[in-house]
Amino acid sequence: MAEEEKQDNYVVLARKYRPQNFEDLLGQDALVQTLTNAIKSNRLHHAYILTGIRGVGKTTTARLIAKALNCIGPDGKGGPTTHPCGICENCKSIAAGRNIDVLELDAASRTGVDDIRDILDGVRYKPTNCRYKIYIIDEVHMLSKNAFNALLKTLEEPPAHVKFIFATTEIRKVPVTVLSRCQRFDLQRLQIDDLMKLFNKIVAEEKIKADEEALHMIASAADGSARDGLSLLDQAISLGSGKVRVDIVKEMLGMADRGQAFEIFDYLISGNMTGLIQKLQEVYKNGANPTAILNDLINITHMLTKVLLIPAILKDEKLSENECEFLRTTSAKTNIALLSKMWQMLIKGLSEVQNAPVPIDALEMILIRVAYSANLPTPAELLESVKKKSSLSVAPSFSAPQPKPALQVVHTSSTPTTSFDKITDFIRYLEDNKQPRLVYTLKNDIEIVEFTDGIMKFKATERVSADTVLLIGKFLETSTGKTWKTEVVPGAVVLSIASIENAQKEADKKNVAENPLVKAILDEFKGAKIETLMRKFTTDESGDFEENNDEFINEDFN
Repeated sequence: MAEEEKQDNYVVLARKYRPQNFEDLLGQDALVQTLTNAIKSNRLHHAYILTGIRGVGKTTTARLIAKALNCIGPDGKGGPTTHPCGICENCKSIAAGRNIDVLELDAASRTGVDDIRDILDGVRYKPTNCRYKIYIIDEVHMLSKNAFNALLKTLEEPPAHVKFIFATTEIRKVPVTVLSRCQRFDLQRLQIDDLMKLFNKIVAEEKIKADEEALHMIASAADGSARDGLSLLDQAISLGSGKVRVDIVKEMLGMADRGQAFEIFDYLISGNMTGLIQKLQEVYKNGANPTAILNDLINITHMLTKVLLIPAILKDEKLSENECEFLRTTSAKTNIALLSKMWQMLIKGLSEVQNAPVPIDALEMILIRVAYSANLPTPAELLESVKKKSSLSVAPSFSAPQPKPALQVVHTSSTPTTSFDKITDFIRYLEDNKQPRLVYTLKNDIEIVEFTDGIMKFKATERVSADTVLLIGKFLETSTGKTWKTEVVPGAVVLSIASIENAQKEADKKNVAENPLVKAILDEFKGAKIETLMRKFTTDESGDFEENNDEFINEDFN
């Protein structure tokens, strides 16, 4: 029902048709059900916090809760109810915002601790006319830290006659200590269907003619906010001289015709840049907003992706015949990989268009980038192309030179062993036992001269102390149960284990780079180089690639 107004001034639709009872509150079924059950069972919480985007009814809901708790009915004898009468003095005064026991505070303008002290002083006194004294604090997240702290004790144990209702769009900015003392309700965005019901009801009561498609455009542009939608509806009524028309709404919202958006998208995926730019300029001159065009293309990309995954979507009655035909035809010419790349580039382009000095120029550059980048071949396609160009079908196997056996780096079991055939067995044991300092020393600061059962002779750098040598011997003896002789022989460290490993890696890279197929790839991508080594692949008897799980060589291109 429309809110009663006795002023001569025009009241905007967002205020005139503000919900006056829980039945009028759209899209918040969970909240309504919870409050209904709480009131019926007399399990009323002392503090509520309402959160959600702008225009979904946070302040309206707070007032409805205040009316529900303080309604006394037409006869003045009623109690808390989920159906406020709207007739009693309490209901009327709360709806008009003049009830002395329901205080609405704006935390954006009253952020300090002194403002909270006024509340703390007032909670001690019982309500004058109502059943409960209710404090509604809007945008509560804007209170200062000290103000929140001053409120905590009273919020946890308020007098029985006091209720707090907070509203905020930034729930993450509200301290956890406050949230834990409140019953939280997340108000949902309104669905397009809910907004359409609201708009149809309003235009019927206002006796205004409206095109269904125009109302749908406004509902989509409202982005789930009833207040935003009603403000746009108000504007459309004024622009259309009392009628909501499709052409007026398109011009007002800067929207491109849906068919023109389909045409732009078709030019985009087919790579027809001349047609794309000409069409883009045409719709722009006709009043389309570049951001709206880009949003349409993003929406089309999403719809096509869903059609490819779930073809049954084409049977949705909400889709027009033109939309179904476009989606059916275009989905046959594209694939998920292409649409995924287009989605990423279009989404990233939104901020570019919004921040660009000339948005239409930015949109043209984004679509040119999409047209030329989205159709780039995949790595597998590139490899196949390189194979054909180099007249190669497979990569011959190769084997890299191996270091001398005593210094060969191999992968062993992660379980500690009590017998070390090679120094690398001992290094692996130290790694498993969380001895990174000794591992680094053995790899970088020594050169093994002899490593046999019970004897370890090595050259060492100046960084290796006598204590480190003793510690190495101790670990050898502890792990094997034998006596070990550790001896540092004179001479500079030339072939440390790390240097041998690095030399082996470089040799492997060089061998890989000389392979004809890899060489062709490096020639194709100028400046590319082999960075690291991964799995080694060989060819089986049929010439197909097979993975050698015993060795790891690594091919990674930069």
